Amino acid sequence: MKIRELFQENKTVMSLEVFPPKKESGLETIYDTLQALGSLAPDFVSITYGAGGSGGCNQTLELAATIKERYGIEPLHHLTCVNNGTEDLSELLAGMKAADVKNILALRGDLPETGAPREDFCYAKDLVAAIKQDTDFCVGAACYPEGHISQAEDQENYQHLLEKEQAGADFFISQLFFDNDCFYRMVEGARSAGVTKPLVAGIMPILSKAQVQKMIFMCGSSLPSKLIKLIHRYGDDSQDLQKASLEYAWQQLGDLVAHGVDGVHLYTMNRPEIALQTFDYLRGGSL
Repeated sequence: MKIRELFQENKTVMSLEVFPPKKESGLETIYDTLQALGSLAPDFVSITYGAGGSGGCNQTLELAATIKERYGIEPLHHLTCVNNGTEDLSELLAGMKAADVKNILALRGDLPETGAPREDFCYAKDLVAAIKQDTDFCVGAACYPEGHISQAEDQENYQHLLEKEQAGADFFISQLFFDNDCFYRMVEGARSAGVTKPLVAGIMPILSKAQVQKMIFMCGSSLPSKLIKLIHRYGDDSQDLQKASLEYAWQQLGDLVAHGVDGVHLYTMNRPEIALQTFDYLRGGSL
């Protein structure tokens, strides 16, 4: 199935994200996580390259194929500009076809921790256009509720979304955010700019103070005062912080679904218990 078809079913699409284990670890280390996530029957599961592009595309494709074959769930394979050139892309697309993986999330990507980035595709829109030359693939792209960290103006953010759609993007998944009003403003601005494709809200529960600091620096996401107070109150107790932040994420998700968003996407951080509790909440009539 092409993921774009899910948005035609007049429901909130519910999806998850996982990342490959570190290079020194075998894929078998993530199978228990996949088994637990598979039991939730999400609409699709996206598979990243890992933080900083460290996972590698071979592991990403192998995980995508496993998710589809073992659990019958549609995988969304991440591809990045910084990790792939034109020749790499042709080889990767051939491998995906062979594995019957037809959904791709096209991103600029994090700069690699070692070595120089590839420069064949300057922006995500260029990668989208290159992939869409093959009509077998459904392609998603990123959207930014508070703008990309390198952008100063909202209008620039909306224009870039429109350019990705014009290049062939079939849907968008947002960077994490903690204030739903930021997402609603982005949706309104994007629609006013002419963007018509589905916009999916990406949510990540906070697990530690260190995680918050890293996310703010990397993504530029702002923290509402309610969340700052929560971190201040529970920051020295990781268990209490995780519980409180998960409840905060549930409130976000409940509000998003009540507002009829196109989809919600949970960044699981390979923690199946987070996904299990969250899907139980979403499907348990607690909204």
